[in-house]
Amino acid sequence: MRNILVTGVTQGLGLRTTAHLLDNGYRVFGVARRNVEAISDLETKYKDRFQLIIADLMDVPNSMTTIFHDLVGYDVPLHGFVNNAAMAYDDIISNMHYDLLVNMYQVNVFAPMMITKNVIRNMLLHNTQGSIVHISSISVHTGYKGLAMYASTKGAIEAFSKNTAREWGERGIRSNTIVAGFMDTAMSSTLSFEQKERIYKRTSLKKPTSIDAVARMVEFLLNDTSETITGANHFVDSGTI
Repeated sequence: MRNILVTGVTQGLGLRTTAHLLDNGYRVFGVARRNVEAISDLETKYKDRFQLIIADLMDVPNSMTTIFHDLVGYDVPLHGFVNNAAMAYDDIISNMHYDLLVNMYQVNVFAPMMITKNVIRNMLLHNTQGSIVHISSISVHTGYKGLAMYASTKGAIEAFSKNTAREWGERGIRSNTIVAGFMDTAMSSTLSFEQKERIYKRTSLKKPTSIDAVARMVEFLLNDTSETITGANHFVDSGTI
């Protein structure tokens, strides 16, 4: 059985990805700031294969201790990591607020980088040829007003993923990024109907990106079907680019 660490599992893509992985026989360690009813349902349905880890990724040192010392530890071999958790700080650049920017970088950049470090150490300890999947955003590759700061965090992760793949490929550790288009999730809930429609009309399919399609791509990159795919950005964006 493959053990997968997934962050941001309480809603949207993280919840759908977790459910999809559990449905396909994986064991999932899910990281979230709090429990919710949907997660409680998964805990009941998959009590032998799902464990919720309560940790606030904005507090990077303590969350690393909680994940890798208190709960998962190094006795459990990890076969994959899905960096899904993220927070969005949307505003125009001239209104940029330093403290909000730092908070976003803690969750979107620093925490996943430190998790990746510990996941790789775990894989080396167990001689595991594992897979790391980062969720990025189409905003890195095409401009949207108010998303410059958020896009910068995802751009950093894309660069980090590509270099991770180069650095650890000879040990069989792969790293890929999924560049997701705009999905109908809580993160996009602040947009008006008109704003969403303008975004969707910029795509080839003229519709939002399917959360299920992204979740299935995550699972594809975690399993051996994609064994020679690494260091790449995979666009699941309804044809935005």
